[in-house]
Parts: sequence; structure tokens; C-alpha cells
Amino acid sequence: MLQSKIAGIGYYVPKNVYTNNDLTRFMDTSDEWIQERTGIKERRYADRIGETTTTMGVEAAKIAIERAHITNEEVDFIIFATLSPDYYFPGCAVLLQREMGMKEVGALDIRNQCSGFIYALSIADQFVKTGMYKNVLVVGSEKHSFALDFSTRGRAVSVIFGDGAGAVVVQPTAEDGKGILSTHLHSDGADAEKLAMYYPGASSGIWLDKIPDWPDQELGGLLMTKEMLEDGTAFPNMDGQAVFKKAVVKFPEVIHEALAKNNLKTSDISLLIPHQANLRISQFIQKTLGLREDQVFNNIQKYGNTTAASIPIALCEAWEEGKIKEGDLVCLAAFGAGFTWGSALIRW
Repeated sequence: MLQSKIAGIGYYVPKNVYTNNDLTRFMDTSDEWIQERTGIKERRYADRIGETTTTMGVEAAKIAIERAHITNEEVDFIIFATLSPDYYFPGCAVLLQREMGMKEVGALDIRNQCSGFIYALSIADQFVKTGMYKNVLVVGSEKHSFALDFSTRGRAVSVIFGDGAGAVVVQPTAEDGKGILSTHLHSDGADAEKLAMYYPGASSGIWLDKIPDWPDQELGGLLMTKEMLEDGTAFPNMDGQAVFKKAVVKFPEVIHEALAKNNLKTSDISLLIPHQANLRISQFIQKTLGLREDQVFNNIQKYGNTTAASIPIALCEAWEEGKIKEGDLVCLAAFGAGFTWGSALIRW
């Protein structure tokens, strides 16, 4: 069986920088409050009009394709991971295919939120290893800013997230022991409502008993009511403590799983790039695994949590800064809504 490798990588973040102090114009918060809880200092927000999840993905994809030394016409499959698509349907993958003028290739959308890029990379890895495709474009892109509650009520969620996109091109490689060594995917839906955006949806209230503190009101099925906007149920909901407790267990587990699969140890890791969920989570994982500070790459301080885009943005930035060199062992890991989590081990 063939091995697959990341042949090209790129990222794009919007020009609009919003610092923690900027957010104090909309909500009762402070730079100190946000940094203490998340480690975030600033984030990027896309233009309200004209800049979308897809267009940001296109910009990242252009760079990845150029660095892979291929053309748009040579891409033979697209995988697009996002929780913030341009439309409820169709997904962003076909919109990217159209915007980039690609041929009629397969296009797949992944809705695994924070772990979306790991899931997408794993799928690309399988397609390439089996010989089905030679140039798989994997994109993670998010425009969170259009759907956040920028009020004091929503600050616990809204201060965390930012916009941006990252992309890679996955190709086959004949180099023994190089490329994507293994990927590992997991899920547990028992606490799905702990981190969720309930609307729009078609549940018609079937899961109502699982949603915490739901107000006593008539449900609108797919409809978004004025009451939902007023009471906050129209916006993303997160039980931060529950997410943190689960993440700090599952992150190390899935990293150890990847290392064990390849008969490696934590000390063999050249660079760990965790999903940029919260700097406190990353620091906890670093301590748990006994890694040095220079073995873990974090950029959440600059971009916030860009969900499916966070790993490819961080991976590209680390590579551009010379922190990833040929032969390095790079571990990617993510945990997020669902709950879903996963890891990928790569010999660069």
C-alpha cells in the first residue's frame, strides 16, 4: 500500500484584527478576564459582506496548491471541513470547486467541528493510500463571527472564536517511513448538547430533554423565532467546564494511541500541534505528556479558536517559521463538539 504525505500547505486569515479590548465595546469583559481563561489576546474577523467560509478556503487552497507544485486541474478530490458553511446546503466543497474553476471532481463536506480537519485528513490519507486519488485538497475554514452573541450574555463563547482558513494537498509518496504514519478517530455522543448550536435544525423538539435550561416555549422546528434570539438559544451553547474535563483526558489518550501504533514515545515528538481550543488546555496537555514548551506549537493567542481551520493554520505557520523540518515527527490532535476527537502522526 502507498503512503501519503502533505505536499503543500497554506493558510489565510482576514485582515480585521479584534483585540480583547475591542470586545469591551460590546460586552462586559476585559483583556485580563479573557487571557486568564483562554490565553487569547486577539482574533481575526472576516468582512461581513464579500468574505465567506468558502472564499477564505479558496485563498488558503491557492497557496497549498502552488506549494504542492500542481495546478487546480490536477486536484482530483476535495474535502472541506467547517461548522460555518456559506449555506445550510449545499456544502462549501462544491462552492470552492466552482470558485477555483476546477474540473468535475468529487467534493465532500465534513461536519466534525473542532476535529473536522483531522477527520478530513484521515479520509484523504485512505483515498491516497488505496490509489484512488493522487491529489486530494483538504480545507478547514471557519467564519464564526457572523453567528456569535456579542453581548455580556454570550461572552463565555464569543471571546474564544475567530475566523480563518487552512489547506493542505495530500499526495502519494514512495519514501519509506515518511508521510502520514497513522490517523485515529473517536466519538462519544453522550454529551452532545454540552457544546452545540441547536438551531437551525429539524429536530422538532425530540431532544428537548437533553438540552440544559431550555426555556418553556413553543418550538419552531426549523424556524428561528424572536424569542430564541432574545433568550440566547439561537446562539452556540457551551458548558466550558464539561468540555475542558473531557478534553484533557481524551487529548493525551489519542496522542498516546498514535504513538503506540507506531512504536514511538512522547519524547520522539518533534512538534505537537493541538487544535487551538484554549491555551490552558494545550498547557495542561503539554504538562501531562511531559513535553517541553518548544515541542508544542500554539498560536491561539493571535487567532483565537478557528475550529476546523486551527490545525492547518498552526501547521502552516509552524512550517513557515522553520519549526518543522524534514524528518521531524509531527503529531496533530483535536477534540471538539460531538464529542469527537482524533490524532494524526506525520513523519515530515
